Amino acid sequence: MNLVQPAIRKTALLLDLIKFSHTIFALPFAFMGAILAARGVPALSILLWIMLAMVGARSGAMAMNRLADQEIDARNPRTRERALPQGLVRRGEVILLMLGSFALFLFAAARLNPLCLKLAPFAMAALILYSYTKRFTFLSHLILGLALAMAPLGAWIAVTGEVAAAPVVLGLAVLFWVAGFDILYAMADIDFDRASGLYSIPARFGIASGMTISRTLHALTLLLLLLLIFLSGLRSFYLTGVLLASGLLVYEHLLLIRYGLKRLDAAFFTANGLLSITLFCFTLLDLLLL
Repeated sequence: MNLVQPAIRKTALLLDLIKFSHTIFALPFAFMGAILAARGVPALSILLWIMLAMVGARSGAMAMNRLADQEIDARNPRTRERALPQGLVRRGEVILLMLGSFALFLFAAARLNPLCLKLAPFAMAALILYSYTKRFTFLSHLILGLALAMAPLGAWIAVTGEVAAAPVVLGLAVLFWVAGFDILYAMADIDFDRASGLYSIPARFGIASGMTISRTLHALTLLLLLLLIFLSGLRSFYLTGVLLASGLLVYEHLLLIRYGLKRLDAAFFTANGLLSITLFCFTLLDLLLL
């Protein structure tokens, strides 16, 4: 018992360190790519390996990000209480988590098909690169979007073994969606980023311009989601999902306009988590019932 409780606490700290619960943002889009490719529900074994690949890739990327930003997080008032800067977990433990997670990603890719395995190192490179982009470009939000955009494209390839226009369009929608909400999230660090010489769109152009750019990216997201109707033959249920997603994006921006950064968590976590789940569920209904 004396060994179990510390192990449980350590595991909880590591899961919180990588924000494991935020996997919900990208996983529904990966499943969405899979069901679009299969025109229904793929084999459960494929879904399992897609899920494990997603968990491995995202966990490895987050661990890498925490390692790269350890010194920055220690200086930032918003992040200095994180487990790694506080010394609640050791750097070596996070390195092992990162290596184990990426190993899981590669193994899952290998279990899917040869093309997934061939493309996996390029996906890993993008995931690792993101951790350093805010040191040299304000376009880091788009690099993060690219990292998550690979989820639906990778899942499509897992099912079909090839690339097509539909998952590319869905991937671009995810790219702009992620970049748009990451710009909003970066507003909480605007003063620290400027003082530390770090790059972001809010730090470079200010809050008002950042909000405008975020809205533009989210408008492009919705246009791409509508374009998917023509590429994938989706119909009324999916369109309902897109309309609900539109409402969630409007809600997200209205919250920030009315309450400012005080409601950032509600806008960032609640609205975006619901958006990805909503789109997946209504896409599945469209494929199964119409």
